Amino acid sequence: MIRLAIVFALGLTACQPEPETLDSGLAGYDPHLIQREQAACVARGGRWGQGGKAGLFACFTDTRDAGRACTSGQDCEGLCLARSQSCAPVTPLFGCNDVLTGGGQAATICVD
Repeated sequence: MIRLAIVFALGLTACQPEPETLDSGLAGYDPHLIQREQAACVARGGRWGQGGKAGLFACFTDTRDAGRACTSGQDCEGLCLARSQSCAPVTPLFGCNDVLTGGGQAATICVD
């Protein structure tokens, strides 16, 4: 009879629901993301730094066609600067800049 009570008690404990885990809202959070992105940036020849008004980190890379003459955005690896009609020296290019679009039209873009 005692064995039956023990088996019954063990059976009840096995049927208890799992304790509910609270969702911290951090699913997918990677505490090492910035370090990995910085290392990848440097590995491909970029410079890791802050840019824009918000001071967010970005990977700055020199463009291969920096300073080359351009008449549209299609002529450049980065942006075609409207005033100088030359390819931008770096990407991304923060701030407001007058550029030539892919169709050669002048436009102002602002990147922060």
